[in-house]
Amino acid sequence: MDSLKISLAAARVNAKMTQDDVSKALGVTKQTVVNWENGRSEPSVSQGLKLSDIYKMPFDTIFFLKE
Repeated sequence: MDSLKISLAAARVNAKMTQDDVSKALGVTKQTVVNWENGRSEPSVSQGLKLSDIYKMPFDTIFFLKE
């Protein structure tokens, strides 16, 4: 889960988006995005696919980082 939270936050920053921008694009609350980035919860697969679209990054780059 640590890789996921680092990857989500890094992907968002790389896309020059705020947590509020992402929450509005996905139709979720800002707190949901915060929870994903802090590792308290994880996005569903469909939300993950939308995130990869929003961030213009391959899904597996965001969600399956190799350590």
